[in-house]
Amino acid sequence: MSGLHVYILTNTTKSVFYTGVTNDLERRLIQHYNQRGRINTFAGRYYCYYLVYHEYHHTKVGAIEREKQIKGWLRIKKELLISDFNPDWRFLNSDITRWPPEHGTF
Repeated sequence: MSGLHVYILTNTTKSVFYTGVTNDLERRLIQHYNQRGRINTFAGRYYCYYLVYHEYHHTKVGAIEREKQIKGWLRIKKELLISDFNPDWRFLNSDITRWPPEHGTF
């Protein structure tokens, strides 16, 4: 099995964070974008589809452990992680995929 990505998304005002794990970061970003506004998912409800952080793990166990670790952190620690990786807090979606995606992609 190939590795997994742990990632953090935010909304336009950077007021909410969503941490996830996926084996296909491009596909998952598009899924989050297509689910925006859907109240049955956390990311959808809060319009979290802007990528601000990601890291790659070679093993499923390592990625899931890291996701749980980050989810357990206070907001300030997540902000420091993001700032170290992405000092300008730039939305990184276009580094991963065509942005914005066409509706219905994936």
